[in-house]
Amino acid sequence: MTATTVPHTAARDVRHPPTRWRPIAWLFAPAPPTRLAVLRILVGAYATVWATVRLPAHLDHAHQVADRWQPVGLLAPLDGPPVDGALFGLSVGAPFVGVLFVVGWGYRLIGPLFAVAILALATLDSSWGQVFHTENLLVLHLLILAAAPAADTLTIGRHETLPGDIASERYGWPVRLAAVVVVLAYVVAGIAKLRIGGLDWLDGATLQHWVAKDNLRKALLGDAYSPFGPPLVGQRWVFPPLAVATVVIELGAWVALTGGRWRTIWVITAWVFHVAVLALMAILFPYQLSGVAFAPFFRLERIAGAVRGPTDPRPAVRRPCWVLASRAGGAGSRRR
Repeated sequence: MTATTVPHTAARDVRHPPTRWRPIAWLFAPAPPTRLAVLRILVGAYATVWATVRLPAHLDHAHQVADRWQPVGLLAPLDGPPVDGALFGLSVGAPFVGVLFVVGWGYRLIGPLFAVAILALATLDSSWGQVFHTENLLVLHLLILAAAPAADTLTIGRHETLPGDIASERYGWPVRLAAVVVVLAYVVAGIAKLRIGGLDWLDGATLQHWVAKDNLRKALLGDAYSPFGPPLVGQRWVFPPLAVATVVIELGAWVALTGGRWRTIWVITAWVFHVAVLALMAILFPYQLSGVAFAPFFRLERIAGAVRGPTDPRPAVRRPCWVLASRAGGAGSRRR
């Protein structure tokens, strides 16, 4: 090797550095403020509707037998149920605060207040001897949004000072973190299934017993149960492919972060998975079935653009939704 070849090789390496996925750079890659704002509107609207629909059930907690009180999470320090006045104020006030959350009014106060209110209501539902998991993802998304500048645009009651829809790191990390939380929720669920049944889970016997037990319990207690689950329990061949598909969908959730076609395929299969859970066990995950839970994986600013119409005569510049490598390092980017 001659002395002149070393600088040439070094220069070539600088011009074409190896492409690597850098998690921190990916998390803090720029995103437009409207993407975060639309996520605030979607999640906030869902949570507001949830708090409104659940209002009678939340008020009925005042008539629960005190001996059933088994507080969890945020309410664990309480020796007894909340007093009726506090329960009424929390239950009735949450939907009104949710409306302010959606429109972005007084967000520095309203954002955390609404997130904590929904957390308290969801925890209250699980503090009477049966723990529910259906609202966990919703609460986590609200907490992320409460800590983010999600009301810098698409708000009322304030003057917007943003110079256009300029992308910034401060608007990218909350959306990507919300997507990571979705992935982790599914991966943890898949790991839990394998911890319970090991590889034997894949033969379908455990899932078959779960479907039978859950529907039998609901029938004995007079609760609503699946009309499809009991007949299918006798069909042994159905459950091995369902068990394998369940684990593949949950443990394979990470592919949604790669974007593009794989993201869309995973989101569709995850949605179908929840339809199957509802059909076989009458267990409803409304946040996932509404589609809002999967919103962080998509370019939500397109919704705002479709509603508002074109506001800038300059041609639009296509930006990657998810930057999988550091721009500072000269690495390439991938479009989501």
